[in-house]
Amino acid sequence: MLVTPILHIQDLTKTYQSTGHTLTVLDNINFSVEEKATISIVGPSGSGKTTLLGLCAGLDRSSSGLVELNGIRLDTLSEDARAQVRNQYVGFIFQNFQLLPTLTALENVMVPLELRGEKNIKPQALELLDKVGLTDRAHHYPSQLSGGEQQRVSLARAFSNKPKILFADEPTGNLDAETSEKIVKLIFDLNREAGTTLVLVTHDAELASKTQRILRVKGGKLVSDELTGV
Repeated sequence: MLVTPILHIQDLTKTYQSTGHTLTVLDNINFSVEEKATISIVGPSGSGKTTLLGLCAGLDRSSSGLVELNGIRLDTLSEDARAQVRNQYVGFIFQNFQLLPTLTALENVMVPLELRGEKNIKPQALELLDKVGLTDRAHHYPSQLSGGEQQRVSLARAFSNKPKILFADEPTGNLDAETSEKIVKLIFDLNREAGTTLVLVTHDAELASKTQRILRVKGGKLVSDELTGV
């Protein structure tokens, strides 16, 4: 039986027009990701890693090529329709946390559940905060939390809508080594427990080596695709 990949990228290209010139950020990228797999996208600054992640997640639209997420073609959808797909199937972790400053930790975790129209969401959000060790910080605002605590809140929020795929963009980029280690362990533990597919962008070779597969991007091209043996 053929297994449909959770993410399928075909001939993906992204260009921008800049002062009369065409700037090619991604050039003819092709790969697929199986459900529950863990993969890293690595490469030097400016290689197109974050742009690629944004296209895979439906945050932006490609110039040409196909992006299929959970069997749904994103490149043909409107912005509203892509947002609906993201809310239903996708979790995000960003380098700069992206928490809403006027909401408490608990309220930040509840947002995706509210957007889905779910009932009885407070106990679900509290359970997720407990999983990331932040029950006692539930009513604190982001400005009252350390960087590591903010990233743990964003992790709880990312898993609150039970995503089929989690996209993480430099999840430890703003954290010290000790805090990074704890966050990485949490990401992989929660991911394993939930059976979620993980796609992460990182410049950290040690973090990349913890995933099953590493895609290397250079100058907008996919230059290698290797299995790590994890």
